[in-house]
Amino acid sequence: MKAVILAAGEGSRMRPLTCTRPKVMLPIANKPILEHLLIEAIAAGISEFIFVVGYHDEAVLDYFGNGRKWNIQIDYVKQRRQLGTADALKMVADLTAGDFLLMNGDMIIGRGDIKEMAVKKDTTMAVIEVSDTRGLGVVEENKGKVVRIHEKEENPPSHLANAGLYLLTPEIFDAISRTGKSPRGEYELTDSLMLMIEAGREIACRAIGQWLDISYPWDLLTANETLMAGLEAQNSGEVEENVVVKGPVAIGKNTVVRSGSYIVGPAIIGENCDIGPSCYIRPCTAIGDGCHIGNAVGVKNCIIMKNSKLPHHNYAGDSIIGEGCNFGAGTKIANLRLDKKEVWVEGIATGRRKLGAIIGDGVETGINASINVGSMIGNGTFIGPGAVASGAILPESRIF
Repeated sequence: MKAVILAAGEGSRMRPLTCTRPKVMLPIANKPILEHLLIEAIAAGISEFIFVVGYHDEAVLDYFGNGRKWNIQIDYVKQRRQLGTADALKMVADLTAGDFLLMNGDMIIGRGDIKEMAVKKDTTMAVIEVSDTRGLGVVEENKGKVVRIHEKEENPPSHLANAGLYLLTPEIFDAISRTGKSPRGEYELTDSLMLMIEAGREIACRAIGQWLDISYPWDLLTANETLMAGLEAQNSGEVEENVVVKGPVAIGKNTVVRSGSYIVGPAIIGENCDIGPSCYIRPCTAIGDGCHIGNAVGVKNCIIMKNSKLPHHNYAGDSIIGEGCNFGAGTKIANLRLDKKEVWVEGIATGRRKLGAIIGDGVETGINASINVGSMIGNGTFIGPGAVASGAILPESRIF
């Protein structure tokens, strides 16, 4: 059986992180979201894949190629304009023969659930019960059959979310050919499924157990915490004397951890990194390749993308730092409100009491700059010496 993975979208709610890469290529535990999903699908027995790509498609093609690294076959279809999930699926009609799996590429589902969906004999939609349905499609069901699908409504009638995993038969393409644009101006797969239901076709729904949905930037931190829980210790680098390592820590090739550093796992440090001396890396931190975490630097529960530098006397907690950032000495990110209440970002409740900043690629700071709780810093921004950055900062801004 083939699996089709939808990987064409930008993920506008993930900006500024998706300004230079598609959402599916955002890193969690030092691997793209899409790679985590692919690994689970391979473990479920799937070996033939079709990726529908579009926005910054070169990032996906360059990373995954033809799939040889994973001993699988990957074919690609390009969606030139992002006109919705039904439009994306229409493009693979000639590449699928018989039943096939469809998965959204921006979430992670466990291999057991994928395997069970793959053996279904008729159109089936995976669902999962959630407490917060914001930004999600919601499913009404009766005795295991889909009654109606509600797309991102304010007051949905159910807490069963569309999990973005389907077993589909060739008849879906006829329904897609009859699907009109939604109020959002897109051709929605869920509208195609509703056409089938309204024509008397039964569509099953199956509850799944393991699901990580990434809708907002801070969801990356939650997923990172979850996936790192099973991390195994591994050291492929060089660790100098007088370094303390506690718990599972993975250290990549050609990375040097210098004397006096204190690392508490789970933590991942990529290849070609320069760590320390005398830095403090706390749990659930993922440091990408080519990073410098230097003298007297503290990082906690962070995703730090490749080639970024926090060289001396910096602090970053509960934050995401894009590629190629460079912090001046003494730059610090606050991660806790003084009143200890939940952090809100651009009017959205994050569900997190501790959240630092979401920082795009190529951001630089001068000495002793400060970044406030819940800030969103656009790509290429410069924050001057002693300046304080707060709230949503546009790309290429200059803060003094």
